[in-house]
Amino acid sequence: MLAYKDKSGTSGVLAYEVRGDQMYVIFKTEPDAIYVYNDMKPGKRHVEEMKKLAVNGRGLSTYISVNVRGNFANKLEPQHK
Repeated sequence: MLAYKDKSGTSGVLAYEVRGDQMYVIFKTEPDAIYVYNDMKPGKRHVEEMKKLAVNGRGLSTYISVNVRGNFANKLEPQHK
């Protein structure tokens, strides 16, 4: 995972990783969970925009909140819970 640059200083995103057509995101409010986004959910157009925002380090959390919300493909959580 790469630390999110958070150029605004107020992002809810902690880290991200791009793997092909999938993107993994960790949010500050839930640092033990990894949200998975892909071409199926929320769709290629959204994932491509999310990748650009992640690399730029600005706007990813807002984009997810406004355009994607709960439309993620999977939520990975630690097995020890």
